Amino acid sequence: MDGPRRGRVFHVKLPGHDAIAREADEHLVAARVKLPQRRIQRPLRQVLRRLAMALAVLFLTVLIVWLDRSGYHDNANGSVDFLDAVYYATVTLSTTGYGDIVPYSDGARLANILLVTPLRVMFLIILVGTTLEVLTERTREEWRQNRWRSALRDHTLIIGYGTKGRSAAQTLCATGLRKEQLVVVDPSPRVIEAANAEGLTGVIGDATRSDVLLRAEVQRAKQVVIATQRDDTAVLVTLTARQLNKRAKIVTAVREEENAPLLRQSGADAVITSASAAGRMLGMSVLSPWAGSVMDDLIQQGSGLDMVERPITKAEAGRGVRETDDLVVSVVRGHRLLGYDDPAASPLQPTDRVISIVRAQGEPPEEPGLGRIPPVVRP
Repeated sequence: MDGPRRGRVFHVKLPGHDAIAREADEHLVAARVKLPQRRIQRPLRQVLRRLAMALAVLFLTVLIVWLDRSGYHDNANGSVDFLDAVYYATVTLSTTGYGDIVPYSDGARLANILLVTPLRVMFLIILVGTTLEVLTERTREEWRQNRWRSALRDHTLIIGYGTKGRSAAQTLCATGLRKEQLVVVDPSPRVIEAANAEGLTGVIGDATRSDVLLRAEVQRAKQVVIATQRDDTAVLVTLTARQLNKRAKIVTAVREEENAPLLRQSGADAVITSASAAGRMLGMSVLSPWAGSVMDDLIQQGSGLDMVERPITKAEAGRGVRETDDLVVSVVRGHRLLGYDDPAASPLQPTDRVISIVRAQGEPPEEPGLGRIPPVVRP
């Protein structure tokens, strides 16, 4: 996402050509959306496999004619050599049939009826089957994309599938989001192929352009995660995404903290500063290795400890923050974020949501002193 932006191309519209332009645009859109493949062979491998089958049929036909060459007559010189056998097999399988070489013995004619004719049918099936397979695959892919577009609602868009984007996708999937609800946008075809291999739908293109985001159905997205490599690209993508979708939640990652206010002004709901976060982790690990270890486990999804946001239960309503079953660090009440030590946080209200620290699912509790994670001590 950090490459230079290409110059704009201006098109001249001619009267009566709107329908043709729309069809061309639709074809272009379909060509740039890459849905996850379902164990489909590569086109080159399919062609090579069918070519090998056709050559095998041709070789078998040549062998049949050559072994019974005495039963064939060549109008040119009377005899049939190896080149004549190859020639006869080729024109016969292709149904050309010039008639200059003909079978005249009973054995040769019987071989043509029982062997050469079935091989001719098989040869035609191979050729026609290749064409039908290509057309069927193209139709199937267009049908899949149309169905994908019609069913896509409230999905999550990930702009940039580098280290940050891939980690964001893994975290979202680990928290229960289905892969069908994730769409990756990246200018690199190899990156999109990697996303397809992981079961994600990808769109190839520069996300600073509105037409690329429209291919990813940004106007119907619920969340947009912007994980580009450059801050200026992140600003442009944020502006474009916010213009196309006023209600989506946009979370953007930037390298420099000084660019965070610009991202918020551009329409980002949350801005994550990677450089300052990494610097704080380094300083914390130097001053307190245990605290750095805990923070590292909170960041890594499914490792040690996790931080989750959840609604409170009926039993927790009316109780204090410190009376819950897990370690609550903040309370979300309406549009306010209250700390655990805020007097207004207790008692909990039925509509509150709490942010708490829990042990990662599927990981057994560790005995004190034996694991890398120190025991959680409630305040």
